[in-house]
Amino acid sequence: MKIENENGTLTKFLEKVKDQSARSADFLASTSNLQKRTSDDGLPQIVIEAQGGEPTRVLNINSHAQGQIAASAEIDTRTARRLQENYPVEYDALIQARWDREPVNRMVRTFLDRDETVGTARAFVSDKFKTFDNIDLCNATLPQLAESDAQWQIVNATVTDQRLYMRLKSLIQTGEAAVGDHMANGIGFGNSEVGAGSVNVYQVFWTLACLNGMQTENKTRSSHITSARDSADFGLLTNEAKDADNKALELKLRDLAGAYASRESFDKVLDQMNAAHGDIIEGEFSEIPERVGTVLKLSKKENTDVLNGLIATLKQDGYSDKEHVSRATVVNALTAVANKCDPDEADAWQQRGGKLLNMNERDWQRIAA
Repeated sequence: MKIENENGTLTKFLEKVKDQSARSADFLASTSNLQKRTSDDGLPQIVIEAQGGEPTRVLNINSHAQGQIAASAEIDTRTARRLQENYPVEYDALIQARWDREPVNRMVRTFLDRDETVGTARAFVSDKFKTFDNIDLCNATLPQLAESDAQWQIVNATVTDQRLYMRLKSLIQTGEAAVGDHMANGIGFGNSEVGAGSVNVYQVFWTLACLNGMQTENKTRSSHITSARDSADFGLLTNEAKDADNKALELKLRDLAGAYASRESFDKVLDQMNAAHGDIIEGEFSEIPERVGTVLKLSKKENTDVLNGLIATLKQDGYSDKEHVSRATVVNALTAVANKCDPDEADAWQQRGGKLLNMNERDWQRIAA
């Protein structure tokens, strides 16, 4: 396999993905067949009444699903949390009244315990939610990487109850965008099984000196939306129904992963970075963060982050000329910020780096002139 498994990182990652898949079960129901209650020890619960030959399920509701239930009833999360903690009986009645009097179809995504009648409600989403899960994403992408002509190393990999991220870099597809600026091709993908984000696969361009990663324009995102399901599907959603929804997306992501992992794709971005080293920014160094922030619509704090990223970048080989700050310098500064962020924020900063590299001339001149 051409994906390194140092310290068992890949093995542990896949074990967690497979464990989640094994425990996962999805139920379609009208809210008129659901009960909201609070257990004797104060845990919020949802009861899915027996239907279609399926037994009654009693599920503890995790914090993410609690927020989705509140949002569906047009209650903000903070208020819902306070009501659940201080007035659980009244809050249960409020949600139940909404479910009974204005019934809508919903999917409840769960992790079931061994007897499959109790477990955890981890998402409360539309009946149009596409169940393209973490294991589907791994099946679509990892075999393509293993079969490519590059040797892949995992930079980071995370699986939580809400999100999956993996970013890899090639040990073979490397090049130099400028003297001392060594780069490597990479690929990343992410997903949320519970409605906290889309399915995405994207190319990453790594600066090897500091392992800053820029997301290129080569990316695809797919929302978790499919067509409304028929009432005949109510109850436990079958694997066959899921597979019918997911097949086209799986084939698309498989092809894209192969394309992003190619030498040709990497060389094209390498040429762009080489040209970016020649796009010099005029004016005072201290003005650059604010100019960048204006064009990218950053906050004052984020402008300070850009300044710190610039200072860090100027200490690297290939970027040490403070008097001639280039587009490539700012791209690297933006991606440097990502190294100090949680995965969601890092994703945004890596995208900003790619956006600046591919920025139209008009917006670039607002920064450069």
